[in-house]
Amino acid sequence: MNTGDTAFMLIATAMVMVMTPALALFYGGLVRSKNVLATTMQSFVCLGLVSVLWVVYGYSLAFGPDVGHFIGNFDHVFLKGVGLEAGPYAATIPALLFCAFQLMFAIITPALITGAFAERMKFTAFLTFTILWSTLVYLPVCHWVWGQEGWLLKMGALDFAGGTVIHINSGAAALVAALVLGKRKGYGRDSMHPHNLPMTVLGAGLLWFGWFGFNAGSALSASPIAVLALFTTQVATGAGALAWGLAEWKIQGKPTTLGVASGALAGLVAITPGAGFVSPVSAIIMGGVAGVICYLAVLAKTKMGYDDSLDVVGIHGVGGIWGALATGIFASSVVNPAGNGLLNGNPHQLVVQAIGVGATIAYSVVVTFIILKIIDVLIGLRVSSDDETQGLDLTQHSEVGYTL
Repeated sequence: MNTGDTAFMLIATAMVMVMTPALALFYGGLVRSKNVLATTMQSFVCLGLVSVLWVVYGYSLAFGPDVGHFIGNFDHVFLKGVGLEAGPYAATIPALLFCAFQLMFAIITPALITGAFAERMKFTAFLTFTILWSTLVYLPVCHWVWGQEGWLLKMGALDFAGGTVIHINSGAAALVAALVLGKRKGYGRDSMHPHNLPMTVLGAGLLWFGWFGFNAGSALSASPIAVLALFTTQVATGAGALAWGLAEWKIQGKPTTLGVASGALAGLVAITPGAGFVSPVSAIIMGGVAGVICYLAVLAKTKMGYDDSLDVVGIHGVGGIWGALATGIFASSVVNPAGNGLLNGNPHQLVVQAIGVGATIAYSVVVTFIILKIIDVLIGLRVSSDDETQGLDLTQHSEVGYTL
């Protein structure tokens, strides 16, 4: 094993962990003040809930020995055999450190979905949903793409740091959740403006910082590919922020702080699958296009008539789809011998990327719908109309975010 790689991955793991509290700030600032704690709680509690699931069976099902190229087996339940020696996924760091790094991805993915149903889901329903969705959706898709014998990996799909596993997966689930739960009470009639944009911008900045661990850490070593991933992450994010702001300026007359922060997030999402596979110039194109199309997707939400409260579908879903396909367009063996994309003489890679996108969306949509319907029948998904009016902070947690 290599102490430099181990030190690098310790830091990267800690940086990815910070992204979930950062997401709590980002989402918390976007809701009304009566729901700020309930919204941040949904992200924060994932740090505890998914950590326990990961140790008991999550890591084993995601990264254990393959079963039918679909899921891992139970060889590593309670982390049996996952210790301080090198493992099969990373030759220069302890297997337990790889397990910890992947845990942080598993934590933030269900937390991302919460933005779609913010301000209206019961906390008990949310906990149940997180357990079932993580088990039945996240773990299989993770194995497809990153498990040693996963079917998408064997097909040749490129997903450097989770464009398919995390963003498309959560974006598809978010759309289903928004449709199944329905619109917030007063949606389209009452004011639902963000109550604390500085809080949201702080969250966006911390997400940007943590994303360097997210993407560069996915190289699993302190290597030139990690350097490439860090740099492409920076320039794609900057391009996304700039492009969203300019598009907003053109269409709505003025650029907004929220728009630039959202554009940065769109750029981060788009570059995630290709961070270690594309050049910096390609990364700028990927981020810039993401800023524009994600902004347009958010504008289309109102016309399409669904209430995705915090734009998970528009940013993570649409941005993730574009990033996965763009990786199939711009991947270059000049920067990474993993393979070329369409523009470098390999149109088949784009086909493989499209198959991965389609399969992930279809699986996530169907299973998420079934999970939500079962929960609705058993315990109910939404808070009552009176509780929604009063706010989830008081009705679900008996506390308030601000006392003035």
